[in-house]
Amino acid sequence: MLGQVAPGLMAALAAMLPAVLGGCGARERQVTVFTSLDRLYSEPLLAEFEKQHGCKVNAVYDIEASKTTGLVNRLLDEKGHPEADVFWNSEVGRTLQLQQHGVLAPCQPATAADIPAQFKDPQGYWYGFAARARVIIYNKELVPAREVPQSVLDLTKPKWRGKVTLGNPAFGTTATQMAALWARLGPQKAKAYFRALDENGVVIVPGNAAVRDEVARGSCLLGLTDTDDVWAGVRRGKPVAMIYPDQGPGQMGTLVIPNTVCKIAGAPHPEQADELIEFLVSHDVETTLAYSDAHQMPVRPGVAKPPDVPELSGVKAMDVSFEAIAQALEASGAYLRELFNR
Repeated sequence: MLGQVAPGLMAALAAMLPAVLGGCGARERQVTVFTSLDRLYSEPLLAEFEKQHGCKVNAVYDIEASKTTGLVNRLLDEKGHPEADVFWNSEVGRTLQLQQHGVLAPCQPATAADIPAQFKDPQGYWYGFAARARVIIYNKELVPAREVPQSVLDLTKPKWRGKVTLGNPAFGTTATQMAALWARLGPQKAKAYFRALDENGVVIVPGNAAVRDEVARGSCLLGLTDTDDVWAGVRRGKPVAMIYPDQGPGQMGTLVIPNTVCKIAGAPHPEQADELIEFLVSHDVETTLAYSDAHQMPVRPGVAKPPDVPELSGVKAMDVSFEAIAQALEASGAYLRELFNR
């Protein structure tokens, strides 16, 4: 009779119901993250989040040659209909650009309460953790430590003509450092410095890892890169070492770059986005990244780390705001693309 269900069929449906609901629940427990941090370091942490929270992570990774920029452009293109829930950026300038374009949504992870004010947005649009610094890398078999330039400004000296290498200044932390110099020195002095680098035969390579490898081979003697790339080279037995530049009295300091994480406005899975962000800004994640080959520096004092990872307070940071860096990115990038378009 229409509308009636046989008792046997009813029992079968009742038995299937928990499995069906469980399957729906599993499908709902997912989060999509775009990340520009090297997959070697980000993937194990995302796997740990999956394990702890029972939430599937769909990760989209960037490639070395276009670090950060490719993902940022995608997030801008997808504004209003995002695929990503979370953006885990290996630097900070592009994160603030996304905030300025209305791509981000605020959140308040409890684990971020003790992050110092300079490393988080006061309204909760982004949070910084696990920092790196820009350093001068050198081949220790070919350059005595006493001869290594103590300032990035010294890389333009004739002694180093054709012996300095730099990642593509349109991308990643190299672009961030160039924007920081633009903001710190002012456009005219920054342009003069960039021209001097060009005239001194600076060698442009795809990214920071390529800088390290050029120096390790001795193709170039010096380069500008990130601390994590140097540490990775040291662990592999490459003949490289580094100095933190511009640390002396009256010098401007070096750029300190935290990872940043933020929630995407209109995220398809907002609750899971909050969970992932709370996980990423925790003490445990900072400790994991400090003990990894990346040797990233916790932004909070008291977070466990190896003795060879310096305290952030022991590094003289460049006196420039992240907001000023974000504002300088377009102008400095346009100038550098024209200068090095050869």
